[in-house]
Amino acid sequence: MGRLIKNHWARLIAITAAAYQIAAALEAFFWPKIFFDFLTKTLDGAVKPVPALQIINLILGIGILAWEWPLGLIAGSAIHRSIEARLATFPLASLAAVLIYQGTNPAIYYLVAMIVYFVAYSEGEIVCAKPWTLPQRGRSGGSKA
Repeated sequence: MGRLIKNHWARLIAITAAAYQIAAALEAFFWPKIFFDFLTKTLDGAVKPVPALQIINLILGIGILAWEWPLGLIAGSAIHRSIEARLATFPLASLAAVLIYQGTNPAIYYLVAMIVYFVAYSEGEIVCAKPWTLPQRGRSGGSKA
């Protein structure tokens, strides 16, 4: 059996989180509610009457889904291969998701994906230019003596 490729596992978790975030944003258009409304009502302006937070969540969810799947324009680009960019973007998506009531689960999924991406980054894993492929091992041809 081979080793677990953690960036592929994190990618699957992030795809799940992005799909869930899109669904939560669409649901929040019909039932706008801030998650922390039991503490304060000052954040209610972010979801009604103008659905700013819902639109932000929808854009972030679609963007991360296109990034992680990846879309043809993004596949193989430097942004697609960058684990560092993911580690910088996912906290923002998680924060936007946790602010709406329907988005608490994708926020948790993003946190799990960030942890797995961080472990993959710490172990020196790379994201291949061609999506969903394995990194090629160096050919050892033996001694040349």
